[in-house]
Parts: sequence; C-alpha cells; structure tokens
Amino acid sequence: MAVTLAASARTALMTALRDTVADGTLELLSASNQVLAIFGLSSTGGTVSGDVWTLAFDAGGATTGTVASGTGTTATAARIKNTSAAALITGLTVGLTGSGADIKLDNVSISQGQSVTITSATMTYV
Repeated sequence: MAVTLAASARTALMTALRDTVADGTLELLSASNQVLAIFGLSSTGGTVSGDVWTLAFDAGGATTGTVASGTGTTATAARIKNTSAAALITGLTVGLTGSGADIKLDNVSISQGQSVTITSATMTYV
C-alpha cells in the first residue's frame, strides 16, 4: 500500500524543504556532473503553493546573466545546495521551455561566458 499525505502535509513538507535551502544555490550540470552555471537562490527560496515549490533567484528574481563554464555542453541535471554548500537536492531534470523538466531553460547547450536563462524552475511533491 502506497503512503499518502494530506494536502496540508505536502505543503508543509515542500515549505520545509524550501526553507532548508533558501539563500543557497542551484547548479546546472552536464551528464558527467560538470557544473555549467550557478544561480543564487533568494533569501526566501521562492514560493510554495500546495505541493509545488517555485524557486526564486537573487537579483530581484533575475534568471539571466549567469556566467557559464562549459564549452557547448548540454545541461542535463541540476542540484540545489544549502548555504553551507552541501548538496541537499539532487537529480533535478533540466530541459527546454515547454518540456516536463523541473528546470526549464531557453537553451540547454551552455558555453563559457554565455548568458543562461531559466524560464521556469519548480519542484512538485510526487
């Protein structure tokens, strides 16, 4: 029998998760776990509605202008680190806008010095 959480418990769980990594970082990764770009999470970490956490980033929510370190490498995954740089959330999916990925980009091929744009970043309790 599968475990089922009430809606209020799912919201509380996602809120606690968000609060644990608020002001940390989101790292975009290649298939070999090379860090391609890093985004700072806002001090609040974003918003939770029901069982969906929408991430918010530093600089007034801006998600562009991050300096990339790859060489035309495809971003395939992401992880979130807390303020102590411990990777607490791993295995996030990365894809193009319109995909079903957790982290959606306008372009998943990232080169050094390229501006990287996150068009959407959410986590859903499943």
